[in-house]
Amino acid sequence: MAIKKCSFCGKVESEVKHLIAGQQGFICNECIKACGEILKSAPAAGDVNATDEVVAEVKPIPTPKEIAAELDKYVIGQEQAKKVLAVAVYNHFHRVRDQLVDDQDVELAKSNILLIGPTGSGKTLLAQTLARFLDVPFAIADATTLTEAGYVGD
Repeated sequence: MAIKKCSFCGKVESEVKHLIAGQQGFICNECIKACGEILKSAPAAGDVNATDEVVAEVKPIPTPKEIAAELDKYVIGQEQAKKVLAVAVYNHFHRVRDQLVDDQDVELAKSNILLIGPTGSGKTLLAQTLARFLDVPFAIADATTLTEAGYVGD
């Protein structure tokens, strides 16, 4: 006969008061007590206080004016693009933060931005500068690799 032991702590049946059998193992009364204490101290899902702690750890959202000022340091011209990007990024971060606290009072519409322009006009620099300023990841991909034939020039 196989020795019955707790799947969590490894204690055998003779070392604990109770050993409860599950489909794939056992758990002792001591491990059940430890799990109960962990669950009591852990915030419940939807707990406002726990969510407030998460939001408190998030950096303050820079205003559109602050975002545009940072872009002005690195990109010359493209005033309309900088303004649109600054407002869109500000709204995006507000939307994300509000979803964390489940605040349904204000609903900001999701928007997408497509930067179009000739080579050297500052599209990539704008995106890289935003990513660096906001401390978010940034990736560059060549879209020609996404098509079967790749790029075919004139």
